[in-house]
Amino acid sequence: MNKLNLGCGKDIKKGYTNLDIVDYGGNMIHDINSFPYPFQENYFDEIYASHVLEHLNNFHNTITELYRILKPNGILIVYAPFFLNTKYFGEPDHKIPFSIRTFDNYEFIGNRNLKFYEKWKLNHRTNYEGKAQFEVSEKRFITSHFALLKWMDFFVNLEPVIYERFFAGIFSPEEVYFKLRAIK
Repeated sequence: MNKLNLGCGKDIKKGYTNLDIVDYGGNMIHDINSFPYPFQENYFDEIYASHVLEHLNNFHNTITELYRILKPNGILIVYAPFFLNTKYFGEPDHKIPFSIRTFDNYEFIGNRNLKFYEKWKLNHRTNYEGKAQFEVSEKRFITSHFALLKWMDFFVNLEPVIYERFFAGIFSPEEVYFKLRAIK
């Protein structure tokens, strides 16, 4: 099983190809803002991207490249700071804001019944008619890593799009999490 730890930093994972622009010892070196990545098409079963995508220059180009190197049904796991949280705007190197709806433009719909806002969004996609499509296996907010606040995850994720729209400005989750499956 081929796995990629994209933008690994000092988190060198055993059993993964660890990739970053800096040599942290035990990783491949490549500028992940530069395409193509040094991998063939349909190579990885899993790509793990924890707190890296928000630092990159172009979301669409990056997602298209990750899709290219994922095998059919390959899994993309993403953690990113929620854009209303100080974890996002407190870091001057962050360029791409993440929301619970960040991957809507790349979501494979299939025969699924759409909610009203999903129907509207489908007609207003900004993925430049790109071919990258993912089934969203899971998307959720992580309210806090502080144990006293973890219980909030349940309530915030009952209907995360509604929570984001009406309540995230009052109590901002720390992160968003996505588990996506490449549809090819």
